[in-house]
Amino acid sequence: MTIQSNSLIESVILPNSRDIGSFEVRRALPSPQRRMVGPFIFFDVFGPAVFRAGEGIDVRPHPHIGLATLTYLIEGEITHRDSTGAVQAIHPGDVNWMTAGRGIVHSERTDADVRTRGGSLFGQQIWIALPRTHEETDPSFSHHAAGTLPVIEGDGAKARVIAGTGFGQTAPVPVYSDMIYADLVLTSGARFQITADHDERAIYVVSGAVGIEGEDGQFLPDQLVLFKPGTEIVLRALAYTRVMLLGGAPLSEERHIFWNFVSSSRERIEQAKADWHDGRFAGVPGETEFIPLPAET
Repeated sequence: MTIQSNSLIESVILPNSRDIGSFEVRRALPSPQRRMVGPFIFFDVFGPAVFRAGEGIDVRPHPHIGLATLTYLIEGEITHRDSTGAVQAIHPGDVNWMTAGRGIVHSERTDADVRTRGGSLFGQQIWIALPRTHEETDPSFSHHAAGTLPVIEGDGAKARVIAGTGFGQTAPVPVYSDMIYADLVLTSGARFQITADHDERAIYVVSGAVGIEGEDGQFLPDQLVLFKPGTEIVLRALAYTRVMLLGGAPLSEERHIFWNFVSSSRERIEQAKADWHDGRFAGVPGETEFIPLPAET
């Protein structure tokens, strides 16, 4: 679409897609158009996929520094294991929040019981860059069941606050900076206001179609729509629609990325690369596989 100078919309991003064998992953951030939205530096959507009996996912142990990962499912189940000793299955509506800090290693796999019977998988994994004061914090993991997350309902709209603060509610997820991540489900014709509480905001359309009051056209699945700062946005569902709302205050320093490492310091990333190559990260208890350090690109 053509964006006018007086538009409420800053840009619209179409994610890059890649097929990793058993399902498709769509990456909306980072993008050539925009590296970050608030502290959100990485935004992946995977699935929907259907696994036959005997199939599943096996993401071998791999490291992170300088960020927190947020996993949120719409369908399916994944079992998380990490170097803190955490073992946790995640189900639809739950949040797995892993703070990498100075360094963590984790795997994500389909549990044996689920693999035996087959199933589906649809969800998101997101990286949130940590403020510089917390980049070297101790690694940790927390799980938040769907029933512990605040939900606001009314007039054909349902909003679940997954992390951060929004709509007068704060999720129990231990975030480190100003942010909002929310799951919005709208019946056809419903309207929903997004206030200017956060400096940077965007929506990712998961399903359905949504319009924006004062704007022409509609926004369809897999579009990341960035709003101009300070604008009041009113969404209008043109069908039964689901969108993810993300945003927050931008970090004051540039972030560098290599593979699974995020840091305000290039030298720290070089150290992490050497530590993984030389086996200095703590391992995931009970697992011996790992993903090797990729070659420089």
